[in-house]
Amino acid sequence: MSPDNPPPPARRRLVPAIGLCAATAVAASMALVSAGPVLAHTGHGEADHEDAFPHAPASRAATAPVAVDPEEAATLGKEHAEEHARTRKALADVGEYPQTTRSARLAALTASQEKANAPFHAAEFGRFREYFQSPDFAAHIALLPTGKVLLFSFERIETNPQKEPAPTDTIGEENAGRAWIWDPSKGTGAAAFTEKQPPVVNMPDGKNEPRPAPFFCAGHSYLPNGMLGVFGGNLGGNGGSGAKLSLVFDPWAEEWYLNKDMSVGRWYPTVVTGADGRQVIMSGQSELGWGTPTPVVERFPAAAHPVPFDKGIKPIGWGVDRLATEAPFKWDYPHLFSLRDGKIYGLGRSVDQQWSFDTAADTKTDLPNRPDLNKGKSGPDGGEWRRNYGSAVPLPAGFRGPDSVLVLGGDRDDPNTYRLVGGKWNTEKPRAFGRTQDDTLLLPNGNLLTVNGAFDIRDYGNGPYNPNADLKYRQVELRDENGDWKLGPVQRLPRGYHSNALVLPDGRVMITGDELQQLANDPDIDDNYNGSIEIYEPAYLHQGSRPSLGLVLNPTVGYDERITVRTSTPDDVTRAVLLAPTTATHAVNTSQRHLELRIKSRSGNFLELQAPPSAAAAPPGHYMLFLLNEEGAPSRAGWVQLRPPADTAGKAGAAGG
Repeated sequence: MSPDNPPPPARRRLVPAIGLCAATAVAASMALVSAGPVLAHTGHGEADHEDAFPHAPASRAATAPVAVDPEEAATLGKEHAEEHARTRKALADVGEYPQTTRSARLAALTASQEKANAPFHAAEFGRFREYFQSPDFAAHIALLPTGKVLLFSFERIETNPQKEPAPTDTIGEENAGRAWIWDPSKGTGAAAFTEKQPPVVNMPDGKNEPRPAPFFCAGHSYLPNGMLGVFGGNLGGNGGSGAKLSLVFDPWAEEWYLNKDMSVGRWYPTVVTGADGRQVIMSGQSELGWGTPTPVVERFPAAAHPVPFDKGIKPIGWGVDRLATEAPFKWDYPHLFSLRDGKIYGLGRSVDQQWSFDTAADTKTDLPNRPDLNKGKSGPDGGEWRRNYGSAVPLPAGFRGPDSVLVLGGDRDDPNTYRLVGGKWNTEKPRAFGRTQDDTLLLPNGNLLTVNGAFDIRDYGNGPYNPNADLKYRQVELRDENGDWKLGPVQRLPRGYHSNALVLPDGRVMITGDELQQLANDPDIDDNYNGSIEIYEPAYLHQGSRPSLGLVLNPTVGYDERITVRTSTPDDVTRAVLLAPTTATHAVNTSQRHLELRIKSRSGNFLELQAPPSAAAAPPGHYMLFLLNEEGAPSRAGWVQLRPPADTAGKAGAAGG
């Protein structure tokens, strides 16, 4: 959410109550007529919006509180006056950004995507195939070990994409979170989405108005039992104040659990799971508001609780503990990674905010300054230059886990990529152009894919809060095993701030997020489906047959042990890999990890694979297991949980990791 305060609502001239019914009825009819028909989606896998969502829930705007005119309430009654207030609000929204514009934008982007992608052959560049509506903006996403996707964000306070739709500076019941699950196995219609409302909380904002927890702009990572820990969020007010919220989402029961508050509020923190299975929480603006980043480092669960490896262990009412070492990041959402040496690497947005943390010894070590192209220059606002939400990826490094990180994006003027390895920075091969708000993913074959991007925060190239974007940011970019980049096809929507992407278990890539662009291109602003999802199929899905992965005989396995799998295509399998699932927000993705698995033996349709050697190579938790052929085409994934032996896990839990 933007740290800028949203503009106050426009004043209106009171209409006499007696004549308002007729006036609003005529005006509403004219607005609906002028909006024109809703644009039907076209292309493979897409459906007419009305058919795809025959039972879409009513817009929450239709039930949200509105400011009722006292004179109208006295004359007409409360309910009738509320109807008038809702009508005025709806007309104001349509007048500010009409449905006709939204529909025309989506039609234009659909046509330009088709034209731009015609020269790209799917077998070399992949292709975009599906585009469909979603009930959530998806400022936060997580691939669950059930194969479903958790989407969560905020209740909008605005439908005009030229304004801030998030309740950053709002306190009270409007400052609320929301969450949905998408089940890809159920397709793309309404039946594929299920709402999973966060716990109702009474935030310490003086309003005494309980509401679904405002956990947007939090940080998150996975616990070893597959659950998602979510920390921080929006307290509201003062440019963005940090909440002390601590929650867990259970993908097995599909429930939220509320935990004890953290010791400090965090708005825009980062969380990473370490080799001991505990989650390390850093940074974020404190409960005092924007400009008060906290240096406090916390850990979940606290040492008093064991690390949860079993899905039957439900962290409810648990607390965090506080490390002695501080992490004084000047800016929010630093990148955090646990590398093969077992240390946490914290790569801040400022060039001089680079550290490694040994959480077992509770120490911090300085790293060299990052050699950014614009190092030492002033930022666009005249202040200190810093990267604005770009990607970072732990690069694949074989069987023993990643030992380096590639930092890229976050600077529209710097196309270079920067690799930290062995405590030193190297400037690597550049991308075609600089972009901020980009999302870069590890693919099953070890290559990288960049999607999304913008000019700056809320600026797509034609000024802040102007959804007319420089369309070059729609073009994806691909990095091969040699580190060379090439541009590929374009996605439907330009997506910048709050954009997201993840790799699905079938090898496809899900792209979503950016509430402003989704509102600007909404085919029906009056329903509750104001988000959108598009699917990219990488080239490996268009290069012939794929290996087959059948049963994983021991889906829970210890380190350095054997994983036995069945395949109907044993002769086609040349590689086996683990790919960690993605949970991401604001271009920060701490969970990505790619590891090769040694193929130790082959017997008929059975393969024996060797698990990673240690928790430092691959922190405990759930991973997707892919079999690949010589061309790098992956099978559909099976799920494997890595965990230490029971006695080791118990000792680690008792010792606090």
